[in-house]
Amino acid sequence: MLFIKTLNYASYMCFSLLFVHCSLVLRFLTVSTKVTNTKFQSILLLNKQAKLWLQTALVAVLVGLPTACFAQPNRARVVIQSQSVVNAQESNRTFADVQALVNLGPRVAGTPVMEKASAYLIEEYRKAGYVTEVQTFTYPKFQDLGSNLTVDGTTVEGKALNGTIPGKLNAPLVVVPNVGRKADFAAVNVKGAVAIVRRGEIRFSEKAKNASAAGAVGLVIVNNQVGDVYGTLGEEVKIPVLALSGKEGNPLIQRVQSVPLNVNLNVNAQRRVVTGRNIIAHLAGVTAPKIILGGHYDSVPGSPGANDNASGTAVVLAVARNLSSTPTARQAWFIAFDAEEDGLHGSRAFVNKAQSQFLSGLKAMINFDMVGVNDQLGIGGTSSLTKFARNLDPQVKIFGSFGGSDHAPFANKGVPVMFFYRGQEPNYHTPNDKNVDLKLLNETTQVAQNIVKQIVNAN
Repeated sequence: MLFIKTLNYASYMCFSLLFVHCSLVLRFLTVSTKVTNTKFQSILLLNKQAKLWLQTALVAVLVGLPTACFAQPNRARVVIQSQSVVNAQESNRTFADVQALVNLGPRVAGTPVMEKASAYLIEEYRKAGYVTEVQTFTYPKFQDLGSNLTVDGTTVEGKALNGTIPGKLNAPLVVVPNVGRKADFAAVNVKGAVAIVRRGEIRFSEKAKNASAAGAVGLVIVNNQVGDVYGTLGEEVKIPVLALSGKEGNPLIQRVQSVPLNVNLNVNAQRRVVTGRNIIAHLAGVTAPKIILGGHYDSVPGSPGANDNASGTAVVLAVARNLSSTPTARQAWFIAFDAEEDGLHGSRAFVNKAQSQFLSGLKAMINFDMVGVNDQLGIGGTSSLTKFARNLDPQVKIFGSFGGSDHAPFANKGVPVMFFYRGQEPNYHTPNDKNVDLKLLNETTQVAQNIVKQIVNAN
């Protein structure tokens, strides 16, 4: 009803103003004709013709005026309807951000590609109204230069897990039952041997430490899927560790269980110092935020990293765009972390460089990692924040994760954390990680925005 009244009032005003204007012009011409009647006959003729023309034009205008005035609401409708267009454009921009990062290829920390990726993010944050800072840091980067296992003259290619020490050795191969817990190693004698165990249930580093404690000189971990293992130990261990695909490893396990075998283990790995680049964005003058939103923008070698983690990077950017003109943005920093895949180096560097009062002033650090695949959105982290999130959106799944991604260094410093995550999927850490679901990105963005606003405004 308010819209209809507005249209009628606008039409009336348009009609009145035009009528008054035309009437004044006609009156002026009439007066001008009287003044110049005796001296300027040619001008008189022109004025008469002008009066006749204007009268005719006025009639035409008055006849067409309702249409002209009522045409204005169409423009009003366009403005009203354009909000849905804007929302669609924002969604498309989020998807375009993912594609732009994927099109660069694998974004491996310390490579020239990361300079291109960081330049893209800096420009997008600048367009959204933010100032940016590139926080550089150095660390020793792990590189696999070609690792394998040779059995009876046949070489099987494997992957050295990040965190392993290099090593070349010849030793018996011993199968460890189950997944390599301490009790599993106690069931067999691996002293002086290369232990081989299946992936699953416990961390790679725990398997390696158990193997070392039991006296093994090397460890082979077989993937629980057909493809290769791309992963990290998360910490340094004392023995060389090689990962094999399920396709290569499972037949080897079956063979060793019936025939004793000696193997040559070659873990050809090294470390070199590289420079990482964190991208920090915030509105001008915001030096003490109440909340940080972050996600890593690097990927593992060989993977273009659409879901892991262009998805999280794009969601953080989308939230920043959507909040840029709101008071909430003056309480927030947005960070794209580098070198997460090499051991959380980017987030560790940020936390280590931050002053204690900066960290203590944070109400929350929210991390986004792998949020573009799998329908169920999960949220982990500090219990007070996960309960808060559950109350706002009962549909989210709550899980109790504190490690494994860029929120962990913040949690270690006592900062409340929240972790948005949709779980692993078949393309995880593979060359096929090229696609995400736009609907899931939008859903994550909306849930995150609601939570951010509530956290910032909470007492």
